[in-house]
Amino acid sequence: MLIRRAVSADAEELCSLLNEIIVAGGTTALETPLSASEFADWFIDGEFPLVCHVAEQDRSLAGFQSLSLYGDPPKGYADIATFARIDPKLRGVGRALFPTTRAAAEEFGLDFINATIRADNVSGLAYYAKMGFEPYDRLVQVPLLGGTPVDRIKKRFRLGSTPRTAV
Repeated sequence: MLIRRAVSADAEELCSLLNEIIVAGGTTALETPLSASEFADWFIDGEFPLVCHVAEQDRSLAGFQSLSLYGDPPKGYADIATFARIDPKLRGVGRALFPTTRAAAEEFGLDFINATIRADNVSGLAYYAKMGFEPYDRLVQVPLLGGTPVDRIKKRFRLGSTPRTAV
């Protein structure tokens, strides 16, 4: 699997991959499909993305992982988003992407990578735990578009050798 930085030309294929996940439901807080230009703005070259990497397998994009400053995170934090193609599913995409994302976060001088995961996203919670993210907060009863409340679990990954701080 080849890991490389995403470019604007990837937006259409990555948007299609993400929209399949959104339409399937149940794992992402995103509930409305994006256009390719919205995708590029949100994940590749807009105001808030720091970096986005793609996993390429057999000349097709199997997934992506981004770091962004959307929503004004605390100083020293950036948010991570990880998505892998659901059809055909390819195992290990997130695991392959994370070392490159982690290295980029360290180059940006970040202290933490934040992941906010729906509490009903069992595979997402397991993935971030395997990568070394630790829970530190919970957003309770955040309503989906249809009104159904779903908690969000906030996990963070500590970068470098910064001493642990209490939450």
